[in-house]
Amino acid sequence: MTFDGAIIKEQGITFAIAIVKPSVLNSSEREKVRMGFVPVFGNIPIILASQDSSGRFRYNGRTDIVKFLSKLSPRQIPWKTYTVS
Repeated sequence: MTFDGAIIKEQGITFAIAIVKPSVLNSSEREKVRMGFVPVFGNIPIILASQDSSGRFRYNGRTDIVKFLSKLSPRQIPWKTYTVS
């Protein structure tokens, strides 16, 4: 499996972002999906992100981190493709 994500350290907080399908953010399964990324990122806050059809990002996770990310352009995020076996 491959997915795009990032690890960011900002203001003393290290957190991860994982891009998921938009339907995941509205799903009751989103916490289960978030926990699925723990083996990749470890025990740090994990933010789920998705893009809508117009390219706008939506985030789900810790409120303070989501607020911070909403002020950034997605181009400022150091995206990387992760491969998990």
